[in-house]
Amino acid sequence: MTTGKINVSVENIFPLIKKFLYSDHEIFLRELVSNATDATLKLKHLTSIGEASVEYGNPIIEVKVDKEGKKLHIIDQGLGMTADEVEKYINQVAFSGAEEFLEKYKDSAKDSGIIGHFGLGFYSAFMVAEKVEIITKSYKEEPAAHWTCDGSPEFTLETADKSTRGTEIILHIAEDSLEFLDDSKIRQLLTKYNKFMPVPIKFGTRKEQKAFGVGEEENMEEIEVDNIINNPTPAWTKQPTELNDDDYKDFYRELYPMQFDEPLFNIHLNVDYPFNLTGILYFPKMSADLQIQKDKIQLYQNQVYVTDNVEGIVPEFLTMLKGVIDSPDIPLNVSRSYLQADGAVKKISNYITRKVADKLKSLFTENREDFEKKWNDIKIVLEYGMLSEPKFYEKAGAFALYPTVNNKFYTLEELKELIKDKQTDKDGKLIVLYASNNDAQHSYVEAAEAKGYEVLLLDSPIVSHLIQKLEADNENLQFVRVDSDHVDSLIKKEESPISKLSDEEQESLKTAVEGIVPATTYTVQLESLDSKASPFMITQPEFMRRMKEMSQSGGGGMFGMGNFPEMYNLVVNTNSDLASAILNEKDKTNQENLVKQALDLAKLSQGLLKGEDLTAFVKRSFDLIK
Repeated sequence: MTTGKINVSVENIFPLIKKFLYSDHEIFLRELVSNATDATLKLKHLTSIGEASVEYGNPIIEVKVDKEGKKLHIIDQGLGMTADEVEKYINQVAFSGAEEFLEKYKDSAKDSGIIGHFGLGFYSAFMVAEKVEIITKSYKEEPAAHWTCDGSPEFTLETADKSTRGTEIILHIAEDSLEFLDDSKIRQLLTKYNKFMPVPIKFGTRKEQKAFGVGEEENMEEIEVDNIINNPTPAWTKQPTELNDDDYKDFYRELYPMQFDEPLFNIHLNVDYPFNLTGILYFPKMSADLQIQKDKIQLYQNQVYVTDNVEGIVPEFLTMLKGVIDSPDIPLNVSRSYLQADGAVKKISNYITRKVADKLKSLFTENREDFEKKWNDIKIVLEYGMLSEPKFYEKAGAFALYPTVNNKFYTLEELKELIKDKQTDKDGKLIVLYASNNDAQHSYVEAAEAKGYEVLLLDSPIVSHLIQKLEADNENLQFVRVDSDHVDSLIKKEESPISKLSDEEQESLKTAVEGIVPATTYTVQLESLDSKASPFMITQPEFMRRMKEMSQSGGGGMFGMGNFPEMYNLVVNTNSDLASAILNEKDKTNQENLVKQALDLAKLSQGLLKGEDLTAFVKRSFDLIK
């Protein structure tokens, strides 16, 4: 037996490990199972190239809880270690067995799936254990070794009587970490971190029904089998050609067992240059709510779970998706600032953006009808992407859709071609009319359609930001909401009709209306429209309303405008009979009632008549028909 001191630079390495190295103590199990997987995959590689003359077989990793002995065991059938290797890789923390292995076999090991982080990962065991033992036998013909350390730099190393290849790590769980002797806790951690590890992981046993005999002699018998808690070959590790739609849906259910909606479609990521990345992203059904739950994409490193906070790796607009990304080029323990500064990570983010855009374009091209059906469920993600990722915006012109109130879908270029004859104003500007709520703005939509205009339905919460960007990037293109002006003024073709009221009469009319209508909410505008047009109409100025919406939804508009009170224009048609009636009414009470009734009718058409105003309107209406 030998004793000694672990070769570390400071005596108090273990308190430092416990306090600072890992913020989350539970990941000790991820590290140790990852190391066991590492040792198993290394052996697989050495046997495949003829450097280990042993039978690889069908190795598993076993995790066992010994509640009475207050011990946790992690057992593998990997390549094991000799006493010299224990001395080198465990006692000399500065060296990493994985790094040396990769250097020696870097050419042939390129695609062998080696995790390669033995180093300090092993010492995470001391976050939960007061003493750690390693009993290990190498695949080489050398005696087994038994290493023991109680959390100080002192250790013992002696021979062991282990006869089977592999390593058993025994954690003597500390009093402050006894929760890790609970079966359900260990099962939860293994499911969280090791659900898709590439080597089968056994945790206990389970009962299974098995048929014996044939025909009438067949009997069912209950047998005990290993409880394998992971899926070593998840869908993302396979080639897209090996999978069909049902396979992708089954994997979605495996990732999200409590999710009952089917995904709309998936994107299979698979790249090996200039970095390694695999994964499957799913578009779930989206609502128009901007407070969509994120952190649904899981990040793995060689099938080892890392985190579900993928900001910096996945473009922000795609963090609303679900699925898996796996890359050995992303370290297991990283800070957000590291990710944001890392060049490889930025390339990964750009690749994912491009891959998603290409997939969306192919879906649109191959089955446009199906893509249109799904548009309203995915548009919030794509619109956000167009606003936040310039590269995505460039590609999105080929598949971004603009639906009409009649449920027809056009790309922007198709829309321009469709409306250029009827919706180009006298200054040569192409006017795109849109509604944000088809029901609330129905009368305005109807008036526009009666003129032969096409009206879009743009109802996402960030549409104001998007149309601002589209206008900036498309010369002589302007978006105008249908309720922002009278239909004759939405697309100005020529000079307005002549008013039948004189300038003096118009001034008198305006003064009368302004005396009754609250100036804090309405700006009175007199316009000479067709005599059959509405006498009173409430509109919201496009610019002011859009800036307010942008301010409310964040990231644009004029600072503080989100808190401004609602302001409207009250358009009075000077050519209407009602305008003349108000002007000619000598009784001030009757004149006031006429204006209030007309204003309330205009408010009613906009869904603005509520509370006391609505009650007063109903009473006044009944009085008028007595």
